[in-house]
Amino acid sequence: VQLQASGGGLVQAGGSLRLSCSASGRPSRKFAMGWFRQAPGKEREFVSAIDRSGGRRYYGDSVQGRFRISRSDAENTVYLQMNSLEPEDTAVYYCAADRTLRVQVSTSDYDYDFWGQGTQVTVSS
Repeated sequence: VQLQASGGGLVQAGGSLRLSCSASGRPSRKFAMGWFRQAPGKEREFVSAIDRSGGRRYYGDSVQGRFRISRSDAENTVYLQMNSLEPEDTAVYYCAADRTLRVQVSTSDYDYDFWGQGTQVTVSS
């Protein structure tokens, strides 16, 4: 499956952005989907994930309560709504797909098989 992330940009602190991840090649409903981010000089960090059905969502501690992940299998797209953005959210955001059916959606980037190219999010103070 090919993933294409979009929606990044420059926003002031307190603002919002919505990232999109479009899947092609295979139906996205066959994958758990995740968002990760990487800031300069830092390790890649788990942001959020959603299971195949869309019924279970997971969030990193730093974004809990501010970000919301959703998916539209009709559109083959996963979204990440980001609210109350902070300068610490500045990073390149990557979407990823996990083809393995797990008891619980993985929060480890090691478990994701396919990756999008990343979209830059910059939050100014």
